[in-house]
Amino acid sequence: MRLKMLGLVVAAGMIAPVLAQQAGGQERLLDRECRREVVRLCGMDRSKIRNCLQERRSELSAGCKQQLVQGIAKRRGAGAAPKAGTNVTTTPARPIAYGSNAAQVVDLYLPQSTAPGTGFPLVVYVHGGGWHNGDRSMVQHKPGFFMSKGWAFASVGYRLLPGAPVEQQARDVAAALRKLADEAQSLGIDPARILVMGHSAGAHLAALVATDPTYLQADMGRIAGVILLDGAGYDVARQMADQPMIARSIYTRAFGSDPVRQARLSPITHAAAPNAPRWLILHVARRTDAATQSNALASVLTAAGASAEVTSIDGETHMTINRELGVGDNPHTRAVSDFLSGF
Repeated sequence: MRLKMLGLVVAAGMIAPVLAQQAGGQERLLDRECRREVVRLCGMDRSKIRNCLQERRSELSAGCKQQLVQGIAKRRGAGAAPKAGTNVTTTPARPIAYGSNAAQVVDLYLPQSTAPGTGFPLVVYVHGGGWHNGDRSMVQHKPGFFMSKGWAFASVGYRLLPGAPVEQQARDVAAALRKLADEAQSLGIDPARILVMGHSAGAHLAALVATDPTYLQADMGRIAGVILLDGAGYDVARQMADQPMIARSIYTRAFGSDPVRQARLSPITHAAAPNAPRWLILHVARRTDAATQSNALASVLTAAGASAEVTSIDGETHMTINRELGVGDNPHTRAVSDFLSGF
């Protein structure tokens, strides 16, 4: 299957990958498998591919993403391309293993200032990537932003599809949280102020771990709050029914066709049970599915006694709401800053 498209894009000061294949026998920048992968994700309508890739690049395989970045650098004459997911911050992280698998590592960033007597409050971040892609290096500006607020920051690596089903991914996130909480005193962390934050598929995992006691069990009370960035998988069955066929395949790969399993892996199913007490749920204004899912989750959480604030963010995409968190005075950065001030 072949797809032809001219041009590359630079968006918000960051390279936005675009499928590039020259016509007329010129060099192809993507191999056949990567082109097929992009078609499966974004379809064949060239007028929509650019925006699709800007918003859903993280759902591509690591190899295909790397080809896109290298192709952009080649077309622009920029030389060697940076590794996909490169950490924007220059602050060194401390890797902490929470399991025996190479992916079971959490990177911890601590402010350079003296820790308060109770330790630094902590934000634990769960990256996105459609449950099958991404890694803990995908932190962009977040460590520097949170440390400037006096917060420690941790980014969780977890096992991915196809080797690890979503249930195992949630167990990995819970194990990382438990590791950090158990060692809070020696790490300089305040165990009473631990927030979990996730983007996209990571928002689903963060919400699942913060609602379903299966994962953290008695340790659920260690989560003081939750920040969700443009998730849309809080009610899996409804999201799958509302998605076009190509996008639905991502959910089918993650959640299968069994409605019992889909319900079990839906945070909204568990939102009436013991939950994290405070929630900030952000979604991109133009994404109707994210708005529907966010409001539905907040409604059930609120009915169960939790505080759940939903904020619709104008002028952003699924990627920029995450990538530009902590950059300047944008609405989602302000919303997160205000949320932090309550802890």
